[in-house]
Amino acid sequence: MTITSTSEATGSVEAARPRRRALVFTGLGLLVLFLAGAWSAWFFTIDDAFISFRYAANLAAGHGPVWNVTGPRVEGFTDFSWVLWSGLGSWLGLALPLFTKVTSLVFGVLTLLMLVTTGHRRGGLAGALVAGGAYVVFLPTYFHITSGLETAVFAAVLLRAVVLGLRALDGERVHPWEPPLLLLVLGTLRPDGVLAALPTVAVWLWTTRRSRATWWWTAGAAVVGAGYFGWRWQYYGQLLPNTFYVKFGDLASGRMWTEHTFWLLLPLLVLTLSLLLRRATRATGGLLVATVVLTYVTYAVSGPTMDYLDRFADHGVPVLCLGAGLGAAALGGRWLTALTGVVAVGWSAVAGATAPDMGTIANYGPDLQRAHVAIGKGLGAADVPEHQRTLAVGDAGAIPYYSGWQAIDYIGLNDAQISRGADPTEVILKARPTVLIITSGAPQIPESRYGVRNREVIAGYQEVAAVRMRADYFQTVWVLPEWADTVRDHVNAAVAEAAPSNDPGRYELTVDRWLDRLRSQLLG
Repeated sequence: MTITSTSEATGSVEAARPRRRALVFTGLGLLVLFLAGAWSAWFFTIDDAFISFRYAANLAAGHGPVWNVTGPRVEGFTDFSWVLWSGLGSWLGLALPLFTKVTSLVFGVLTLLMLVTTGHRRGGLAGALVAGGAYVVFLPTYFHITSGLETAVFAAVLLRAVVLGLRALDGERVHPWEPPLLLLVLGTLRPDGVLAALPTVAVWLWTTRRSRATWWWTAGAAVVGAGYFGWRWQYYGQLLPNTFYVKFGDLASGRMWTEHTFWLLLPLLVLTLSLLLRRATRATGGLLVATVVLTYVTYAVSGPTMDYLDRFADHGVPVLCLGAGLGAAALGGRWLTALTGVVAVGWSAVAGATAPDMGTIANYGPDLQRAHVAIGKGLGAADVPEHQRTLAVGDAGAIPYYSGWQAIDYIGLNDAQISRGADPTEVILKARPTVLIITSGAPQIPESRYGVRNREVIAGYQEVAAVRMRADYFQTVWVLPEWADTVRDHVNAAVAEAAPSNDPGRYELTVDRWLDRLRSQLLG
């Protein structure tokens, strides 16, 4: 029997302390950078998020997850569990933009924690630094956290699934309820989340195949998933959310998306793939690569729209950050690990900060507030009877949400007729809504846009406002004559009220404008 002396044990503890301190200081430093990044993007909410908010608000009010309280049901969202969560916030009386931002911020912190702890455990301090560093310097991360959409939560849940998969590969204990639960959460956050979770679930099922609890929990998840699928098929009358029929299927755009994503994430991809070259890390690399491939395959064959700041690539970015950290740590040699780590982190920083649409998105928050949000609030305050509160709009987000009016989405995302081929002009003419909102690049409306023959639909309406969002983006408001005065007064009043606090007089889409705003906030 070997007896360890007190002095030897004390020496072991003393030797471990510097490593623990280094890890704590690394984690705290990365957390400070992360919180600063989240603060810099806090003003941002994407218009699409208000689509989910509208469904959530109607759910909280007892009408079910519907776009309009009356009329045909349509599933114009892809994030069912996010709508449920937002519905809870709405039921509690909380402002949904803030509620969803805080939720995503918490999940972003958890993502960073998982990257640092898992990177350190499997790759030492270098693994933690590269994994966490590549995540916190990637500027789009923060706009996805504050967007109001499910992006950051999806990425965090997927990373958690991968961490469990790595534990299963190592023969470590995994709670039998957790992989099936994560599969359900990912699948209801986005339908393609089922594909993303498959590698982890497959590894876990194989390594615990002799456990009865594994199969009971898996069967339970299958029953719940099938029940959800059957319910939504019966409730909405279609196999997939409406957005899949309207937005997906462009293979040429999918190829462009794949090429762009490849160059955006090149060092992270290379380091993750390098794990496949060594026997000791091959299983880890296989799980990470398979997860990323299945996460991205839907977008690679469809060309997703509204992919601002690589939103859909962000679903797999934390997994690739972890792969990069482990890949760099596995190279061997302090200088080689340091060099590859610096390249990976530096590339992420530069690629994120120089995104082609950074200027647009960095200024999107105040632009949306002074246009779409103000119009929606003005409509909500207008003295129009309930049965006349009808609206047709192309940007079907903040305007319908804040107005609360019955709304035709003439792009078709939230309109079953238009999404299935109906002529949007004919739909609008038949409905003859009280208000038309026409998007244009100038105060004068174009002949047609989004398939709507504008000159035809505005016959008999009065223009009451042309609200400028940015240099080349206007929302023109047209109203039936009997309601023109009240809508004009309230919309223009709301626009005037929003202007002073949202970059008055500035419309340029530059990073400098964003930085000027941050400096003014810091200086008070």
